[in-house]
Amino acid sequence: MTEASEHDGATPERGGHTGGREGGGTGERHPGGGRTTSPAPQAPPRVRLVDVAREAGLSKTTVSAALNGTGRLSPGVREKARETARRMGYRPNATARQLRAGRARLIGYVVGELADTPWTFLESPYFARLTGATAATALARGYALVLLPAGSLQSEWAALPLDAVVVADPVADDRIVEDLLAARIPVFSDRSVEGRPGAHWVDVDAAAAVEETLDHLHAQGARRPVLVVPDSTTRFHREVEAAHRAWCAAHGLPERTVRAAEPGNGPVIQAVETALGTGADRPDALLVVAEASPPLVLDAARRHGYDVPGDLLLVCVGEDETALHTQPPVTTLSLRPDAVAEAGIAHLVAVLEQGLQETGGALVPVGLEVRGSSVRVG
Repeated sequence: MTEASEHDGATPERGGHTGGREGGGTGERHPGGGRTTSPAPQAPPRVRLVDVAREAGLSKTTVSAALNGTGRLSPGVREKARETARRMGYRPNATARQLRAGRARLIGYVVGELADTPWTFLESPYFARLTGATAATALARGYALVLLPAGSLQSEWAALPLDAVVVADPVADDRIVEDLLAARIPVFSDRSVEGRPGAHWVDVDAAAAVEETLDHLHAQGARRPVLVVPDSTTRFHREVEAAHRAWCAAHGLPERTVRAAEPGNGPVIQAVETALGTGADRPDALLVVAEASPPLVLDAARRHGYDVPGDLLLVCVGEDETALHTQPPVTTLSLRPDAVAEAGIAHLVAVLEQGLQETGGALVPVGLEVRGSSVRVG
């Protein structure tokens, strides 16, 4: 199949049915009382590469090269071909392209952490950013994202021509990774899949993130920090708790952890209020890893009589931009979803298009954005 064949293979899309009312046709009475039927409306023929070439006054080969980003063409010729194709509504023949490449250029996408409420992950600023960045990065490489519910059963995706599946933050009891690998579909996930044939990973360095954040709080005078985490079995949250435990032991401080029973602002703020406590043993620093609105966390601290940062140093993990607009602005630990998406899709393309066999991965450093909520003046 030649380079231009994916463009030339389109055939007119026409309605092929005629008939009476049940078939969607229209009826007209003859003077003699009979009824004839007219054919159903036909779809307009699909615009072909040759139509674009004729309109632009260029050859098919030139137009094909311009649309594929290949060939030695002047910027003016390339832009003329692309603008003509856009104006005419031209689309390449996806079937021909799939046959040529052996791929459908579809990537499944699953957020494993929120399996109990599978379609709510876009309410999370972190997962909204990660999903958007993954979709945009994949589309720039010529792949489209197919959203699948967490806890997906094989019957829900087995018939889809997926080239690979991204499983973000799988929980310990989610079978989707095993099912996908059994179906010989490449899986791209976090480090929990490390070493498994057909699985690849990109992750953030959770241990380094916790150590950096707690060191910062300690340098600001914190001696009674409390960690607020979700009640989750993802690798990231298990590593956060393990790193917090190790840091407290190394510094001779008690390990104080409160778990949020469910995701969402309500349950997390309730966990924050439990962590704030009462009496002489109240915390002097709070690291909130369970995702919640920073203004709501600040409000909870003030309701319990804290001045931030005077009495309580505060750091929230997440991508919620409202942290910039509070008083004081809230220090955040960003898990850098844009960088995770870029690294993950780059690795995915290397596997699918360059035949990369290694099942290794990459660690993405996090970003601690220090602001007024965790800095004591003087």
